[in-house]
Amino acid sequence: MNFKLTSSPHQHVRRNTGDVMKLVILGLVPGVLMQTWFFGWGTLIQVIIAILTATVTEAAILEMRKRDFELALKDYSATVTAILLAISIPPFAPWWIIVIGTVFAIGIVKQLYGGLGFNVFNPAMAAYVMLLVSFPVHMTQWLPPMNLAQYSHNFLDAVYAIFTTFSVDGFSLAQLRTDIDGVTMATPLDTVKTGLIQGYTYSEGLDHTIFNSVINDVGVASSWISLSYLAGGLFLLKQKVINWHIPISMIAGLFFCALFMSLVDSDLYPTATFHLLNGSIIIGAFFIATDPVSASTTNKGRLIYGAAIGFWVYVIRTWGGYPDAIAFAVVIMNMAVPLIDYYTRPRTYGHSAAQTKKGAK
Repeated sequence: MNFKLTSSPHQHVRRNTGDVMKLVILGLVPGVLMQTWFFGWGTLIQVIIAILTATVTEAAILEMRKRDFELALKDYSATVTAILLAISIPPFAPWWIIVIGTVFAIGIVKQLYGGLGFNVFNPAMAAYVMLLVSFPVHMTQWLPPMNLAQYSHNFLDAVYAIFTTFSVDGFSLAQLRTDIDGVTMATPLDTVKTGLIQGYTYSEGLDHTIFNSVINDVGVASSWISLSYLAGGLFLLKQKVINWHIPISMIAGLFFCALFMSLVDSDLYPTATFHLLNGSIIIGAFFIATDPVSASTTNKGRLIYGAAIGFWVYVIRTWGGYPDAIAFAVVIMNMAVPLIDYYTRPRTYGHSAAQTKKGAK
């Protein structure tokens, strides 16, 4: 028998950062296209603005730091950050929202800490939290799906709305947010949370016309978008860009929390399926929590990290002030990564656990 001997590391898939980021961008394509299909051209316009802002911001800062910005831009990490932030905000949010958020993500969260590989927090999620806290009204103005909108809008309407807050025909954002019954649109998570706060049961919160007569149709759109991002996430798993530990543990953490509480009181707590197919849990599990810089680096640590994010998502969704909680949960667990990695670091071959801990000190 012939054996091929190689020196460590024994990894035969050789990819640089740019190759990895391009695969992540490719994995995001199905979800972005589905989001655009349901909610209009605003999503793509926000993505374009974010990418341009991220590129200019990173180039300017690297130039001031006397670094080779052309080489840095080729790693596409700023592009991935821009896309993740752009698809997280309402499609018709004013242009300055995405510009401020992207500058904060690249300039403060990433470059202020030393650039790629040194940032403590996930740049896109830290920027999202900043925007949501600073501009809560603009960050919650989601549109109804295209087929349910009272006033239709095309690409030019989207451009006008983002840059002037009015469509070509003069409809305001408030008008564009109304569905065919004239009810202002809200996300399924927000609708159910509002209903529960006002004393309705989970099922009544979905069906009651006071909140949204077409909320079930909106839930269908949200489900298709989630499944599209799931397809992209599975693509990344197959390409070995990410491993399964964080996505599976994060989804499982949310699923079992929701399952347990719904069994305790199904009138008060939504089902596990509702939590998984609404909001951004799928994109969070496969594209956000798996950030190689700000996430845990050990396999055992990744399981703990992912499960804890799922737990915090459920806690904040259920008892917190925000209907969705991916960004807050990720930022919270980013702070815990050094501690998780310290206690889950694998033992060096040939050394006892006591020797490993003594060496770490």
